[in-house]
Amino acid sequence: MIRFFVLFSVLLVGLFTLEILQPVEKYVILPFTSVIADISVWIIQLFDDNVLATANVIRDKASGFGVRIERGCNGVEALIILFAAIFAFPAPFKNKLLGFAVGFFAIQALNLVRIISLFYLGQWNQVAFEWFHLYLWQALIILDALVVWLVWLRTLPQARAARQAVVQAA
Repeated sequence: MIRFFVLFSVLLVGLFTLEILQPVEKYVILPFTSVIADISVWIIQLFDDNVLATANVIRDKASGFGVRIERGCNGVEALIILFAAIFAFPAPFKNKLLGFAVGFFAIQALNLVRIISLFYLGQWNQVAFEWFHLYLWQALIILDALVVWLVWLRTLPQARAARQAVVQAA
């Protein structure tokens, strides 16, 4: 258990430090965030063609309202936490890769819902937008990473074997 916490802490500090380096921001974080904005606009345009993305900004053509996807709003921090938790835990490497891949898509899918909902909330009510943006969605994205990690733990071979032993003992 101590090994997990030490490795988890080292991975968190290392990855968060890496994330704030200028070259990483320029060549990884900003392009990734632009892709998130483009995907968000693609989804929105299925229902509303009055929206466009420019880099990390999603804007309504009619009203001019826009949201900027900044650091902390692109899901990268939740991915870092999930990565550190999965790769610090003693498990087969194949399970780690699969767990992180599934978690990546789960976190980003929820983050797309977050971005799109905030885009429309901001046009409707600025107070609601601020509350959802600063409190509700921040917690839900991190909770998503925690839930993915807990579900991943239950899929590990040793967890399945332990559950099977309990069933057989009953």
